[in-house]
Parts: sequence; structure tokens; C-alpha cells
Amino acid sequence: MRVLIAPDSFKGSLTSVAVAQALARGWNRARPGDEVRIAPLADGGEGTLVAVEAAGGWQWRDAEAHDPLGRPIRARWLARDDGAVAFVEMATASGLSLVAAGERDAARATSEGTGDVLRAVLDAGIRDISLGIGGSATTDGGAGLLRALGARVSDDLTAVDLAGLDPRLAEARLRIACDVTNPLLGERGAAATYGPQKGAQPDDVPVLDARLARFADALDAATGRSERHAAGAGAAGGVGFGLLALTDRFASLTLEPGIDLVMAVTGFDDALASADLVITGEGRIDAQTAFGKTALGVAQRARAAKRPCLAVGGGVTPEGIAALATVGAVAVPVAEGPQSIEAAMAAGVAPLERCGERIALLLFIRDPLT
Repeated sequence: MRVLIAPDSFKGSLTSVAVAQALARGWNRARPGDEVRIAPLADGGEGTLVAVEAAGGWQWRDAEAHDPLGRPIRARWLARDDGAVAFVEMATASGLSLVAAGERDAARATSEGTGDVLRAVLDAGIRDISLGIGGSATTDGGAGLLRALGARVSDDLTAVDLAGLDPRLAEARLRIACDVTNPLLGERGAAATYGPQKGAQPDDVPVLDARLARFADALDAATGRSERHAAGAGAAGGVGFGLLALTDRFASLTLEPGIDLVMAVTGFDDALASADLVITGEGRIDAQTAFGKTALGVAQRARAAKRPCLAVGGGVTPEGIAALATVGAVAVPVAEGPQSIEAAMAAGVAPLERCGERIALLLFIRDPLT
């Protein structure tokens, strides 16, 4: 049997690479004669670069950048071996994980570091760029990113001057991994939906929303475009909006589902074509799985290719089971008994290895002569 193992990370616990390797080890213990191939995946958030690099054909690069609070850091990005394509992950420079819980400041956090990395990519001569914008700490509408790329933005975000914007953007093709459809403003906007997890208190949300509205007015005036209502404009604290507003300044710019973009750059469909069974997974398979998370994306591709699919989850709810069932996939929990989330996260890879072994043994029961 040819088995393709293509999970997302278990957020806060294990990378997608570690999850895939653990499931593969467990499978191989039960069925050592099978051909097992791992294809770690991600949705554009934290851990995307690790998943892309694992596919092979990429090299790590470093850029001098700033973290969300403006402190100097070195942020990693990927260049394809031929030097023609780059993959950037916003979380490496502007990610929430870079800011301690007590330091989170939705008003102060800046996307400047992501702009620093994009400028480094342009300096390297690369003009074909994929950018994952999940896992950000920011609610600045992309103002910091624009500043890093040469725009002048007033401190109160009421004035934008694009005269100094990096002219090399006109040669760049930017594909943005974006899994949310939120607009920039309002009750479903960047501040209301994501601000609280970035440190915003209830009283801060309307203040942040008003600031984003002022910035939207200023950027609309500077670009002649209005993108505040666009699906995905509220992504990454409004970075989706800031980049969409610059569409005319790029050779091309598109927002794409994160899992689809990562699958494209890692050659997932080629691996799927030669598989007899697909195993995906993520830390939690729940109601959110229905809204474009990795497990659903893999299950949809598997169904289209007429391949059976199992989805392993650190936590599995009835809603998650139902979401996957609509595309013919079966959810399998990793948990072996009642335990807290903290205990599950601290258990490491051993439960995943045992889960992989159990799945393989179930297939052995179905086909006892192999």
C-alpha cells in the first residue's frame, strides 16, 4: 500500500513535519512493507515555511527585520533552489508568537517586519513571491508593511504618500495565502474579530476599528481603490486590505486559500496521484474545520482524486466529524483517554505514533492476508 501522510501542524505543540513523521513511524511499525510518503502542509500561518521546506528544493535565507514591537530580529524566509521564487511567512517577523502574553499590544504592534522581509526578497532579485499572512500580532491595516516598502504613512494613519514606494513591486507577482473572508471594518472586521486575541480589551476594539477606518480613507485617496469591503481585507489585522489596495502597483497580486497555495508550491497533487490512502490531520477537528482548514482541503482533493482519506485530530468534535463526512473523510482522534488540552500538548509525538499504528492495524484486520 502507498500511503501519503499530509497533516497540518498541531498548533502550539508540534510542527506539521513532526506530526507526519510520528504518524509514519507508527504506520511502519504495523506495516513495514508499505510505501509511506510524508507531505507536511500548512495554511499560510505559523509553520508554513517548515512545511514548504520539507517538500525539498528550497533554501533558508535570513533577513534583518523588526518584530511586532519594533525590536530588531532576524527573520527566516525561503528561496527556491533556482532562485526564482520566494516564500515568506508573516509570522516569522510579525507573528503573535514573537510577543509574550504580557506584552501583547494590538494598537502598537506593527507589520513593518513583514515589509522588511519582502524588501530583502526583492534585494535578492526574486520577483515571484508567495506570502502567508496567518498568525499575526498586528492590527495596523498593513501600515507598517507599507512604510518598510517605502510609503510614507503618518503616525495617526490619516495621510499616505506612495511616491516613494519601492518601484520593484511593479515587477513582482505576489500570491497571498489567506483563509479568512472578513472585511476590514465592523463587527466582522479585523479589530472586532481578531483584536482580542492580540491584546485588545473590549474598550480598545472600537478605537482600533476607527483607526483602521481613517487609514482606509487615506489609502483609498492615495490609490484610487476601495478595498475595505473585500473578502480577506480584515486578514492579519488588515494587512490583507493594505496589500489589496496596492494591487495596481504589482505586476499581479492575488489572495488565495492558504492550503491551496501551499499544496501548489509543494507538489501535493503529484504525490496524491500515486497514493492509495491519504492521512491528514490537525490539532483540532471541530466546527472551524468546515471553513477551509487544512484537513478539509486535503479531504476535498482526495475525494476529487477518488482516494480514501482519514483525518487525525488531537481533539475531535461531532461538528468536525460531520464537516469531514461531507467530503467522504473519516476523523480519527489521537486521544487515548480523558485528558486536558495541556496534558495532550505535553505528551509529544508518542500518542501520534500509536495512532498511526492503530490505523494501520485496522487496515490489516480488513485485509488479513497481506
